[in-house]
Amino acid sequence: MIEISPMTPADVPQVAALERLCFTDPWSEASIAYELQSPISLWLAARDGDRVVGYIGSQSVPPESDVMNLAVHPEYRRRGLGTALLNTLEQRLVLRGVTVLALEVRRSNADAIALYEKHGFTLAGVRKNYYRTPKEDALILKCELVSP
Repeated sequence: MIEISPMTPADVPQVAALERLCFTDPWSEASIAYELQSPISLWLAARDGDRVVGYIGSQSVPPESDVMNLAVHPEYRRRGLGTALLNTLEQRLVLRGVTVLALEVRRSNADAIALYEKHGFTLAGVRKNYYRTPKEDALILKCELVSP
């Protein structure tokens, strides 16, 4: 059974490995570890036993928050894990006073865009040449969070 809970320093090597697997410009272990120490950050890990199979991270200055990264191991995709990570993050952010959630996504990442649209994200703008490897524009998506 997969469980989602706050990321710990012990998770960092697996998260960095997942970064390298999922992204062409991955975050380093040091960058991920730094995020865990930041008071404005909230990072969650999805674990299947001792294995990190997905994660999501954010930085918040209420009432706004930005999703920094969301990744799911390819073997665990299409099982609702991305949705579960996003739902859990949103619930925890609302408790912190966040009402607006934003993110950047590669223009070509149709699967991610579909996930975000399902969660109520809408297009707020474009960042030209935001991604470096390969060079590509980012869509800026935002959604309003509501308290339960």
